[in-house]
Amino acid sequence: MSINETNPAIATKGLRKSYGDNVVLDGIDLSVPKGSVFALLGPNGAGKTTIVNILSTLVGFDEGQVEVDGHNVVKEPDAVRAAIGVTGQFSAVDNLLTGEENLVLMADLFHLPKVEGRQRIAELLERFDLVDVAKDTPTTYSGGMQRRLDLAMGLVGSPGIVFLDEPTTGLDPRGRHTVWESIRRLASEHVTILLTTQYLEEADRLADRIGLLDDGVLVAEGTPAELKRLVPGGHISLHFTDSEHLESAARALNAIGRDDEKLSLQVPGDGGVTAIRETLDQLDRHAVEVDSLTVHTPDLDDVFFALTGQRTNKKESTS
Repeated sequence: MSINETNPAIATKGLRKSYGDNVVLDGIDLSVPKGSVFALLGPNGAGKTTIVNILSTLVGFDEGQVEVDGHNVVKEPDAVRAAIGVTGQFSAVDNLLTGEENLVLMADLFHLPKVEGRQRIAELLERFDLVDVAKDTPTTYSGGMQRRLDLAMGLVGSPGIVFLDEPTTGLDPRGRHTVWESIRRLASEHVTILLTTQYLEEADRLADRIGLLDDGVLVAEGTPAELKRLVPGGHISLHFTDSEHLESAARALNAIGRDDEKLSLQVPGDGGVTAIRETLDQLDRHAVEVDSLTVHTPDLDDVFFALTGQRTNKKESTS
C-alpha cells in the first residue's frame, strides 16, 4: 500500500539508515494519524533520534519512503520544514539573549510580519508561563522553564506537526510534569506530536499510540493498553466475604493464585471486558457471590523488558 493512501501526518515505509556497517534503522514502517500523539519508546541507541532527524530533514536515509504532512522529505524539504516544529534533547536557546529575544529571533527566521510576530510571542509567553521572566536570560531559568522556552521556540511558526526528542531529559519530577501539561495542551489543540522518550511513564501518560524500537527495529506498536496485553501476567483478583464462596470459586475457576487469609483468588485475564464478564458469568452459574474484584495488567516496564534487548543479545551470542 502506498503511504499516501491513508493521508497520515507522518508516514514511513521500509525506512533504512546505516552508518558504515552499523545499521541504525532496519525497515521502519510508521503511520501517525493527524492530531494524535505518537511516542517512540526504546533504549539508548535504538534509533529514536535518527528517525526524528530524518523526518525533520536534518539527515538523509538509505532506503524507503518518508512523508511529513503529505510532503516527500527528499523532494519537498522546504515544505516539510514549514509544517513542523522541533524540540531536541538539548536546549536550543541562546543564553546571551533574553527569553523574549529568543522568540523574536525565531519569529524573524520564520519571516513573520512584525505585528503578527509580536502577537505570537505574547501568546507563547503567556501559554508557557514565561511572562514574568521574558526579560531575563535563560541562564537564570530552572530546567523546566528552559524546556518550556524550547517548546515555545518550536511553536513560533504555528506548526501542525511537532517533534519532541526526549523533551524532559534531565528534568526533576516537577519540571517533567510541567512539560507534560504543555504537551497535553498542544494535543488538545489537535497538533500532531511525535515524542521520543526513554521514560515509560511519559509514553504511557501522553501517547495515543506507542512504537517500541529495539536496535533499529520496530518490535511492537499499539495503544498503551494493547502493548500491555502482549506480555503475560495479567489477572483478575477476586475477593469474597467468606471461605465458603472462596472454596466454591476455586473449584469453578482456573485459579493461578489463592490467599485464604485475605479470602482472595486470582484467575488469568487480560483486563478486557470480555474476560471479566466470562469470569463473573462462570461464578454466577455456580451461585458464587463476589465481594469485589480488581484487574491487574502488566505495565510498560514489563513490555519494555520483555520485548527489548533480545536482538542485541542475539547478535552478541552469534558474534
